[in-house]
Amino acid sequence: MSSADVYPPAPEVSAAAHVPSFEKYEEMYKKSVQEPSEFWGEIANDFYWRVPPTRPLLKYNFDVTKGKIYIEWMKGAVTNICYNVLDRNVQEKKLGDKVAFYWEGNEPEDSTSITYAELLKKVCQFANVLRDQGIKKGDRVSIYMPMVIELVVAMLACARIGAIHSIVFAGFSAESLCERILDSHCSLLITADGFFRGDKLINLKQIADEALKKCAEKNYPLKKCIVLKHLGRDDINCDGTSKSSPPCKRICQTLQTTWNPSVDLWWHELVKNASTECEPEWCDAEDALFILYTSGSTGKPKGVVHSVGGYMIFTATTFKYVFDYHHDDIYWCTADIGWITGHSYLTYGPLANGASSVLFEGLPIYPDISRMWQIIDKYSVSKFYTAPTAIRLLMKFGEEPVKRYSRKSLKILGTVGEPINPEAWLWYYNVVGEKRCPIVDTFWQTETGGHVLTPLPGATPTKPGSATFPFFGVVPAILNESGEELEGEAEGYLVFKQPWPAIMRTVYGNHERFEATYFKKFPGYYVTGDGCKRDKDGYYWITGRIDDMLNVSGHLLSTAEVESALIEHSSVAEAAAVSHPHPVKGECLYCFVTLCDGHEFTGSLSDQLKKLVREKIGPIATPDYIQNAPGLPKTRSGKIMRRVLRKIAKNDQELGDISTLADTTVIQQLFQNRCKTIQ
Repeated sequence: MSSADVYPPAPEVSAAAHVPSFEKYEEMYKKSVQEPSEFWGEIANDFYWRVPPTRPLLKYNFDVTKGKIYIEWMKGAVTNICYNVLDRNVQEKKLGDKVAFYWEGNEPEDSTSITYAELLKKVCQFANVLRDQGIKKGDRVSIYMPMVIELVVAMLACARIGAIHSIVFAGFSAESLCERILDSHCSLLITADGFFRGDKLINLKQIADEALKKCAEKNYPLKKCIVLKHLGRDDINCDGTSKSSPPCKRICQTLQTTWNPSVDLWWHELVKNASTECEPEWCDAEDALFILYTSGSTGKPKGVVHSVGGYMIFTATTFKYVFDYHHDDIYWCTADIGWITGHSYLTYGPLANGASSVLFEGLPIYPDISRMWQIIDKYSVSKFYTAPTAIRLLMKFGEEPVKRYSRKSLKILGTVGEPINPEAWLWYYNVVGEKRCPIVDTFWQTETGGHVLTPLPGATPTKPGSATFPFFGVVPAILNESGEELEGEAEGYLVFKQPWPAIMRTVYGNHERFEATYFKKFPGYYVTGDGCKRDKDGYYWITGRIDDMLNVSGHLLSTAEVESALIEHSSVAEAAAVSHPHPVKGECLYCFVTLCDGHEFTGSLSDQLKKLVREKIGPIATPDYIQNAPGLPKTRSGKIMRRVLRKIAKNDQELGDISTLADTTVIQQLFQNRCKTIQ
């Protein structure tokens, strides 16, 4: 079968309770676009509102030529998302004894679970702790933690009291953490002593300390830092009160937790006497819920702001339909909560539906290459959501590690983070799902809040590698360079014509940047920054970033951010970073550096530059290749022609039109200096 083949909906899913037939999908979609207030109003009725939404639910402007860009869903309605995902499930739906999370640690023998009732108590306790620390509605709280249950507790505690959480991926550097704390003016940091990632010890507290030191140097000293004792849990488990805090099977004697008594506070000491009851802060539907930073093409990360009400109903609805959720499902999303997928489809979406999820701390191939499949069998996972990067990584080891385990519980497979290549899609479908599990290949962004292009299992026939069709309320279009909408088969800029409830509301502290990034290029449309083609059957295919961004292992990186890190080295005069195909990560970084006079390009310098990028941004941004470039291809106005550099990185001699190049002699030299690459 080829990538052009259409895979019909799986028969066992077609009879599902939630997913409509294709005809019903078309009918529902039409209503969601033409009557958004009616469509989403009916869905909003399934949630608790202290003050219910009133019609019209939606007011917005997408056209910069007509004034300020704004999106308002259900403004004036009052609710609390934590109350909806926890209290309602415990009190109204009687799900208190149901497991909310099965926690699977880095080591296979480290595991525990927490019920909805237990999670509610812990969230209330920590919400009271935050209030005791002076945190109030609208304050920003930075969270820098590993994949532990307390990370969920911390984010929901913020939501309960109306504070705005800003979660920073625990793989990011001290510099990145500092930058995000400063940008959002956070009042408090929540972190942990450390964690293991595979067999590598990460001293998280030490990195957090470095970040706080940098903040202080920039005249923004943080007064309080709450620290979870994760690796030293045995010290605090003797009273048996903390079921969600499993003993660490790998005792770590080498971890030294530095301590500043005027700033640092132990989590376990703060919650010990905190009440398990906490009245929620009732919030307007348009109040900010969280800030999540995503890379920007200028190099400075953007603080994407999502609001309470619209995000709540959209993540709940997409989860319900895209994964065809049933009450007895065990769901596993492998994403880190530090990314938007972990926010929407490991925390808020599943909890809003009363789902039981697996929360995994470890790596897909640690301690062996069958770990993922072992976990699926251990918990009888029925819905599995992971990244194409992980699929390509596991493909390398063949079918045998997969077939060691039955995977008979699996019903639906999902992919997220980047377009999946047809070869990986087919392996996932044929080997992992044994040709019986439909694949939902979901396209969305940090900015969209939830799925915008996706198949519905059992309803929409799929094509390997295609994001298929728009979700309810989403109206895509493809534009050419002139901003004209293209009909039928087409390729160009992917844009959206009207807002759905979970679309971002602004860039934190910089609404002008929000307007310039997403609405200025094509007034009247939300511009995704992605290229897209639509085939003759109406299926959408994402072709990749159009701006100076790249997608490494499902994580968006800014080439400008990498370039600015490289230029900080005293030997580097100029740098340019481009994407390069990678067999596992999808894309990787290929960097060109021009050195200052008198400096020599060596292997040692290359290692220093890679280390510098790791420290400034994080391990995810480490360049795979760094090439010496005595000169860079530039236009006469001085602009670097990255299109040409991408061709050179791939050893592609078909450069296209280079008539605007100021000095064509640099091309041959760059080809000669090319790094040996794998593709």
